[in-house]
Amino acid sequence: MRSVIVALMLGCCAAAASGQEAVNTGDGAVLRVLDKLNAKTRDVTLGNGERDVQGLIEIAMGECRYPKGNPAGDAYAFVTVREAGIPEPVFRGWMVASSPALNPMDHPRYDVWVLRCTTS
Repeated sequence: MRSVIVALMLGCCAAAASGQEAVNTGDGAVLRVLDKLNAKTRDVTLGNGERDVQGLIEIAMGECRYPKGNPAGDAYAFVTVREAGIPEPVFRGWMVASSPALNPMDHPRYDVWVLRCTTS
């Protein structure tokens, strides 16, 4: 089921990038990180290509795209999340700001989702 959702989402993103919908690339994104153990959230701003360590995970921002003129609306970002000391990513893929459940990160302690793209 998850592979079907990912395929649909990537098809949607590819359609947007192919010209059906004009998109802009942001400078980065604002992500929200939830530590489910202590119920604390943090908003993290990462530029494209930047990494940040939050607790026991490292978040790497690939790229953030958004519909022309609407950086908060249907922004989507390519994010990679790794646990400390483990080379295999916990999550690697596109996250959609308006539909975070479409391709969620599955981790027992942390949740990460995209809020919006950042622009200059």
